[in-house]
Amino acid sequence: MTDAAPPADATSADNGGQPQGPGFRIVAQYVKDLSFENPKAPDSLRVDGKPAIDMGVEMNAAGRQDGLFEVELRLSIKATTDAMTVFNVELQYGGLFALQGVAEKDIEPLLLIECPRYLFPFAREIIARATSDGGFYPPFMLDPIDFAAIYFARQQQIARGPADAGQA
Repeated sequence: MTDAAPPADATSADNGGQPQGPGFRIVAQYVKDLSFENPKAPDSLRVDGKPAIDMGVEMNAAGRQDGLFEVELRLSIKATTDAMTVFNVELQYGGLFALQGVAEKDIEPLLLIECPRYLFPFAREIIARATSDGGFYPPFMLDPIDFAAIYFARQQQIARGPADAGQA
């Protein structure tokens, strides 16, 4: 047994003196841009059957001069029938994240998988509320998104590089 104290950066009073591992902390989250269109209201509120849904998902991350990272989740949902656009929602939802103890190789996956996973439930609620406020019942609820699958598919696409683009 020793009376020597562990190094100051190895423990934290916040976690009962236990060593801290890599992680992130959300500093802020916010709506950067929100657009809701219901161009054929009130007729769009009485559509028979289910409209076709076209959905887009995009994640972006960037470092800032203050040491934080800004992560943006862009979601677009367009509901249509053969006769009309029922609704169109576009949301840019962002967060500021502070990283600690994250290895350089793990920063990108953390920012483009785990951070969007954290932001998603809040963005989902905003979209549900926008469609509900637009007169749609039940409100549109996004299914959970597999951000890891999107990230790894994008990495594979990048790895194939421009050689595949010339063959298309």
